[in-house]
Amino acid sequence: MQWKRTDRSFVLSAQAVAGPMTKARLRVVLMAGLVLLPGSGALLAQTAPVGPVTPAAGAITMQEAVDLARAKNPALLAAQQNLLSVKAQEIQAGLRVNPYLNITGSNVTLGEHADNPYNYTVGVGRLFERGDKRRWRLDSAKAVTGQTDALYHSQEQQTILAVKQAFTNFVIAKAAKKLADDNLSDYKREVEIGRERLKAGDIAKLDFERLDLQLAQFESDEAAAVTNAQQASVQLQVLLGYERPRADFDVVGEVVPPVISTTMQDLEQKALAARPDYRAAQLSVTAADANVKLAYANGKADPTLEADYDRNGVDNSVGFSINIPLRFFDRNQGNKETGKYLAQSSRFAVMALRNQVVGDVDEAWAGYANAKLLSDRYNGHYLDEAKDILDISRFSYEHGGLALIDYLDALRQTRAVTADALSAYSQTWMEIHQLSFVTATDIP
Repeated sequence: MQWKRTDRSFVLSAQAVAGPMTKARLRVVLMAGLVLLPGSGALLAQTAPVGPVTPAAGAITMQEAVDLARAKNPALLAAQQNLLSVKAQEIQAGLRVNPYLNITGSNVTLGEHADNPYNYTVGVGRLFERGDKRRWRLDSAKAVTGQTDALYHSQEQQTILAVKQAFTNFVIAKAAKKLADDNLSDYKREVEIGRERLKAGDIAKLDFERLDLQLAQFESDEAAAVTNAQQASVQLQVLLGYERPRADFDVVGEVVPPVISTTMQDLEQKALAARPDYRAAQLSVTAADANVKLAYANGKADPTLEADYDRNGVDNSVGFSINIPLRFFDRNQGNKETGKYLAQSSRFAVMALRNQVVGDVDEAWAGYANAKLLSDRYNGHYLDEAKDILDISRFSYEHGGLALIDYLDALRQTRAVTADALSAYSQTWMEIHQLSFVTATDIP
C-alpha cells in the first residue's frame, strides 16, 4: 500500500484498493477519510459540495441591485413624488393673508336729465394675524414634511430589504441549480456504469432498475431548481423596475454568509440613530407641539383694517374701519385641549417605539446568531461528512462491498444534507438582511 502527499490531502494508490472492497479495506478507507477521485483511480478527501457558481457577463452585485432599486423602483419613485407634494405645503403654510379691494357705487343715473349726486367708494383692506399663526403653521408643515421624509426612507428600507432577500434567493437558487446539474450529470455516469455492469452480468436486473429509477429524482431536482432560479430572477427584476424581465439577467454573490464583526449593543445604538420610523416618531412630537402653539394662536382675535376713498358728487372724502371679532365664547378651547393631549400621546409613542427598536435589534440578532451557528456546522462539518459518506458508499458499491439499498440511502442522505445546508445559508443571509433593516444600516 502506497501513500502520496498532495496539496490538500493524502492519496492512496489505485493498486492498494483494486479488487473487491472487503470489510477490512472499507474500514481502512473510512478511517483514512478518503473517497474515489473521479476518473483518476485514486482515493482523495473531498471538500463541501456547494461550490461557486460562475456568473454571466454583466452580472450585478447586491449593492448594484440596491442602487438600481433606489433609482428605478416605481413604488419608490411614487413615494418621492408624494414627498415633494407634502413639501410644497410648506410654501402654502408660509403665505400671508391676501389684501382685498372693495369698489361700490350708488345713485349712478344715466341720461341727459340725470341730476342726482352720484357716489363711488373704493376700499382696501386686509386681515392681520396675531399670535404668530404663520410661524406655527410653517413649523407644523415642516414637521409634517420631516415625518413624510422619514416615512419615505422607511419605505425605502423595506424595498431594500425585499431586494436583498430576492437577490439572496436568486444566488441560492443558482447554487441549487448548479448542484442539481452536477448531481444529475454524475448520477447519469453512475447509471451508465451500472448498465455496463448489467451487460457484463456483474449486477442483477432488479438492482439496475432500482439504480435507474433513482435517476428520476435527480431529474426532478434539476427541473425544480431551474424553475426556482427563473422565478427568483423575475422577482428580483420586478423590484429593480424592469418593465419586462430579461432572460440573460444574472447576479454575482456569495453563498456562504459572512461573520458580522460588531456587537448587539453597537447595533442598538446605530438603530436608534438611523431608524427612519423612530425619527418620524420624534418629528411627530415636534409637529404636535407646533399644533398646540397654533391652536393657542388661533384662539386670538385677528383684526381686519380697511381704508376707504369716497367720491360723492363733487365732494371727496376718506375713511377707515377696523373689524375685531369679540371672542367671548369661542376661543378655540377644544382644539387647545386636543392638541395638548395629542402632544403627550406622541411622547409616549416615541418611548414605545424606542423600546420596539431595541427589541427588533435583539430579536434579529438572536435569529442571526442561531442561523449562523447552524450554517457554520454545515459548512465546516456536515457537508464534508456527507460527501465522504457518499463517495465511499459509491466506491464500495461499485466494488461489491455495499448493497444497492445502502448506496441509495447514502444518495438520499447526501441530497437532504446539501439541501439543508443551502437552506441554512439562505436563512443566515435573511437574518443578516433583517439586521440591516432593523438598524437601517448596511451589514456587513
